[in-house]
Amino acid sequence: MCRPPFHYGWLIIVACVLTTFSCFGLARFAFAMLLPGMQEGLLLSYDQMGYLGTANFVGYLLAVAVTPTVLGLWRPRLTLGSSLFLVAVTLAAMSQAQTFGTLFSLYLLTGFGSGLANISGVVLIAFWFRRDRRGQAAGLMVVGSGLAIIFSGWVVPRLNLVGGSDGWRLSWLLFALIVGVLALIVSVLARNTPEEMGLQPIGQSAVVTTADAGSSYPRGSGRILVLLGLLYLVFGLTYMVYGTFFVTSLIVEHGYAHSVAGQFWSWVGFFSLFSGVLFGALSDRIGRRFGLMLVFLVQTAAYLLSGSGLGHAALMLSVVLYGVTAWSIPAIMAAAVGDYLGSARAAAGFSLITLFFAGGQVCGPAIAGIMAEYFGSFSPAFLLAALLTLAAAFFSLTLPQTTSAQPVSARHH
Repeated sequence: MCRPPFHYGWLIIVACVLTTFSCFGLARFAFAMLLPGMQEGLLLSYDQMGYLGTANFVGYLLAVAVTPTVLGLWRPRLTLGSSLFLVAVTLAAMSQAQTFGTLFSLYLLTGFGSGLANISGVVLIAFWFRRDRRGQAAGLMVVGSGLAIIFSGWVVPRLNLVGGSDGWRLSWLLFALIVGVLALIVSVLARNTPEEMGLQPIGQSAVVTTADAGSSYPRGSGRILVLLGLLYLVFGLTYMVYGTFFVTSLIVEHGYAHSVAGQFWSWVGFFSLFSGVLFGALSDRIGRRFGLMLVFLVQTAAYLLSGSGLGHAALMLSVVLYGVTAWSIPAIMAAAVGDYLGSARAAAGFSLITLFFAGGQVCGPAIAGIMAEYFGSFSPAFLLAALLTLAAAFFSLTLPQTTSAQPVSARHH
């Protein structure tokens, strides 16, 4: 095979970007754009809308439980391709669903495929990038979600004009076709480890840590993983309350047209393009705990503004703040697990904290839907999200400090 004139790790990043574009951007976050049409077409209640979001995350949670075993049998490359094909098939089937129960079952399977794909991508990052470049690499990986949000915010309103009450069906079918094509591309690009190609991971070879060597767990790693998991739980719960219901609240509570709400959602996608790279690279420099604290504080402001009732300007600022931090927590978490456990244990460690993350995602949409059904508004759910992220910002400071490791020769100075 002819090698490219650059390190193959950057093609791994391309594969990971296409993965997040598919399994997160189209299969999950485009859901916010399609939900109002699904509600109208199938006469869904607020709590049923929440349960649909929860179905996806139940599937994701199930995937987390089996991913280490599947990766051990199939390795990341085969797992990535197979799981993205599963996502494509289930999205196509959703375009034909006639009942809430059918949608619930299919979206659960979509979440299962998404979970397998995402964790496989994170494992590839841990293998292909050393500690001093993992935050940046993980940040690049999540750019795919932002690109998909921009795309869905633009294309869904146009398909609604073409398909009318069945516009959401056309959208799911289009997304299924796109994911199927991208699954083929990812299967071709992905490689399990740099050693398979006679390469070294990207990053400073002089950086050597006990964690990267994989000889033993760092001291207190169990407590660290639980704390990371709890912080990830808060993120999973809160960001999906906003990600599931913000567009619906714009249309139902604030009176915006579908096309205008789509423009709002596209701006979320635009600003999110910078979130993973910005905060992932920043956490490489200032450490994971300060990076997490900063992100949670910015998200607190976003949720307060979305539930404040202060009007258009507040909603637009909320979009900017949510977007610019949207994928930063997953990027920092992916880097942090590699820091604390090393690449050899990254899959098991990330699967563990993702159980917490998925648990938060399971609870968030359901809780928000029930609260909206009770109060007749999504504002109380947004304000609860702000309270939780504020608490998470302070708890982030209890993590051990990590910054990019220095060469061994420099550590004695």
